[in-house]
Amino acid sequence: MKHILICGERNTGKTALFERLLKLCRVPVYGFTTTVTRTRGDGYHEIYMFPAGSTDRTEREENHVGICNTRERTVNLPVFSVYGLGLLSRVKPDGIIAMDELGFMEARAPDFCARVLELLDGDIPVLATVKGGRPDVEFLNTLYHHPKAQRYDVSPENVDSLYEILAPLVERWNKRIENAETDSV
Repeated sequence: MKHILICGERNTGKTALFERLLKLCRVPVYGFTTTVTRTRGDGYHEIYMFPAGSTDRTEREENHVGICNTRERTVNLPVFSVYGLGLLSRVKPDGIIAMDELGFMEARAPDFCARVLELLDGDIPVLATVKGGRPDVEFLNTLYHHPKAQRYDVSPENVDSLYEILAPLVERWNKRIENAETDSV
């Protein structure tokens, strides 16, 4: 069973689709989500990383990924190397790995990228959103063509039809994990 990569540009519905699919999960969810704060007066916005499935959205220095506008970004690499790797090290086979979103900022953190690729090489189901349209970024290009992942390009026009395609796949993940737990008891 292949991992799911939801790819697309900004404002295409990647995260909304991702969140709808996460609501279908009946098993533990590991990994991370990122949140972009409202745009500041200078045109930049702050980005924070949080544990997947957590309702705690406290913005702290330890989970402050960086700031960016549409052309420039400042990345706090230690957030990926310490906080992000910490979240990805908690992954267990009794759940699903969620990663929203993988993009340019992560591409600058080689240890974090290596862990993401290691998880994609594994058998624990991965549901991820990936920034689209940048085949020149080696990390993103590797994700786009990963042999154990299926890429789904999202647009505002196809987001609902993709949900109809992907929801049964997430349900199969749930059943597979639940059955594995029952078999081990």
